[in-house]
Amino acid sequence: MAIFRTAIGGTIAGLFAGGIWGAFAGEPYGIIGGWFAALVIIGLLWFMNHYVGLIHNSAEGSFVDMATAIGTTCIVRDLMMKGTAELSASIPTFICLAVGGVIGGVLAYVAQKSMEKDSEESLNA
Repeated sequence: MAIFRTAIGGTIAGLFAGGIWGAFAGEPYGIIGGWFAALVIIGLLWFMNHYVGLIHNSAEGSFVDMATAIGTTCIVRDLMMKGTAELSASIPTFICLAVGGVIGGVLAYVAQKSMEKDSEESLNA
């Protein structure tokens, strides 16, 4: 049931972010609309998915945030609406995202190990 709840929560987040964001951040409202969309859409969906607990994150597993679900939902939506031409044009962006994710993961690992080392040293001192 947890996997089903996570899929539903992620899909709802993706549909709202992909479908409504452009209406706020588009021509009539500009950057203020984008900030409003970020606050309202992402804030509401974060509350629903993480605080209420629709997205399940086990302590043993990797933490999956809404960005993964939003990105996947938007890709699938665009594939269904526009076909594969748009997807092939975005491959350089996917490569940059993968490289950035690897760099972020490595830096997080190094930071965590450094904090554990500092904690051990303070306990031994």
